Amino acid sequence: MSPTWMLETPAPPADERIAYGGITHQFGDLRLPPGKGPHPVVVVVHGGFWRARYDLEHVGHLCADLTRQGLATWSLEYRRVGHPDGGWKGTFEDVALGTDFLRTLATRHPLDLQRVVLIGHSAGGHLALWLAGRGRLQAGQPLHSDEPLRPRGAVSLAGVVDLERAFALRLGDGIVESFLGGTPTQVPERYRLGSPSALLPLGVKQVLVHGTEDDTVPVSLSEGYQQRAASLGETVRLVRLPGAGHFEVINPKAREWPQVVEAIQSLL
Repeated sequence: MSPTWMLETPAPPADERIAYGGITHQFGDLRLPPGKGPHPVVVVVHGGFWRARYDLEHVGHLCADLTRQGLATWSLEYRRVGHPDGGWKGTFEDVALGTDFLRTLATRHPLDLQRVVLIGHSAGGHLALWLAGRGRLQAGQPLHSDEPLRPRGAVSLAGVVDLERAFALRLGDGIVESFLGGTPTQVPERYRLGSPSALLPLGVKQVLVHGTEDDTVPVSLSEGYQQRAASLGETVRLVRLPGAGHFEVINPKAREWPQVVEAIQSLL
């Protein structure tokens, strides 16, 4: 089976597709395990280098598998580069709004808001860690939220966890400049407020899961992030997956998948 079969194969349908805002791409897919609950929740942020052509469908396989294992999943769609106001700041605003919308969902569904873990793949790994750390943003700064939902932890799966480094490496054919609307010299505040590495210490438990043979987002990004976190007194666990590339971390049929599930469970 192709390591990227998830990208071509329709995922099992969600229990419900729910709008969390009034804009076209402000919706999420909710999947609930059987039983009365309340269920722990995994907020899932898909990747695709923040580009409009990649949507949430391919992570439906991952969500369905986690839900089979007893976890509610809330998979976020959001504005991306190529959509009106995608990138800075629409992408950030959407995932923040969608995550905080869990409070509304919990009034209608048996969700345990004391046990929420954020996970994201690739560019979604960036957004998951940013969501975990956005409580560090001060009133008056762009993207500040008064009472952001506080997760138990966050898992980055092959995440673009350092935007300055990703810019320097020209990851995704230089997408970071398009995503933030400029270079680190031109828009330094956006890199400072929008990059998880710059927001450290986040004050939230984190696990980074990364394949050693990833040629889309090199494992050196996660290694550098972990070292920076350690230097600031924060404990971030790095799980290296020997021989794995970029997509094994979102493939429920991959031999590495149990390590992803363990990373999530370790935070719950």
